[in-house]
Amino acid sequence: MARRRQLYEGKAKILFEGPEPGTLVQYFKDDATAGNGAKSGIITGKGVLNNRISEHLMLRLQEIGIPTHFIRRINMREQLVKEVEIIPLEVVIRNIAAGSIAKRFGIEEGTRLPRTIVEFYYKNDELNDPLVSEDHIIAFGWACPHDLEDMTSMAMRVNDFLCGLFGGIGIQLVDFKLEFGRSWEGDDMRIVLADEISPDNCRLWDNQTNEKLDKDRFRRDLGNVREAYQEVARRLGILPEAGNGGDMKGPETMQ
Repeated sequence: MARRRQLYEGKAKILFEGPEPGTLVQYFKDDATAGNGAKSGIITGKGVLNNRISEHLMLRLQEIGIPTHFIRRINMREQLVKEVEIIPLEVVIRNIAAGSIAKRFGIEEGTRLPRTIVEFYYKNDELNDPLVSEDHIIAFGWACPHDLEDMTSMAMRVNDFLCGLFGGIGIQLVDFKLEFGRSWEGDDMRIVLADEISPDNCRLWDNQTNEKLDKDRFRRDLGNVREAYQEVARRLGILPEAGNGGDMKGPETMQ
C-alpha cells in the first residue's frame, strides 16, 4: 500500500490518511517513552510485535461483540482502522495494585484489589494526563453520561475477557489502558474501542514468578524489553517456536 498523507504522530504510532474515506492507516513505531516523554528510547521490533498482538486481541474482542476501530492488518507495522472521533480520555482498569495507584494510596505493589477499579484520565500531555472524575468529564463536555456508561460497561467486558485469555496462558492482567472513539454512520453514532492493546498499555505479569512482561521493563530499566514482548506474543500463539531449541523468530522476520 502506498504511503499516504500523515495526519498525526504520537509517541508510539503514526496515523496516515487511509485508502478509502473513513479509514486510517495506523503505523506502529519502535519508539518507547515513559513519564509522558520524559524518558525515551528505541526498542527494535517493538512496533511489529505490538501490531501483531493488538491485531490478535482486537479480533478476539470483536468475536465476543466488542465494537472496535480495527479493520485488518496491512503488513508487519501497519493496520487499517476506521476513522473515529477520539474521546479525550484514558480509561484505566485495575485488578492488582501497581504503578500510580500503589503510590497514591500506599498499597504494596502486587496486592489484589478488593474489586476491579475503573479510572479516567484526561488525555493531555502538558497537564500530565490528570486523573478526573465523572463529574469533570460531563461538566467539561468530554463525554455525556450515556457515553460514560457505554465506555465503563465495555471496559469491564474487555477486562473479564482478557483476564480469562491471559490467565489461560499463565499471565496476570494487572491493569491496562483503553481508549474509545465515536464512530459515525450517517446520523447514527456508536462508541467503539480504539487505539491498541499491547504490552505498551497493559501490565502483564507471569503467574508463577510475577516477572514483568510489559513496558515496565523499560520504565524501570529492567532490560530485556523486546524479549518480554516476544514472550507475550509467543504465549498468544503469534510467534512460532523454532527448531529444537524453541528459540523465537525475530520480529522483523514475521509475515
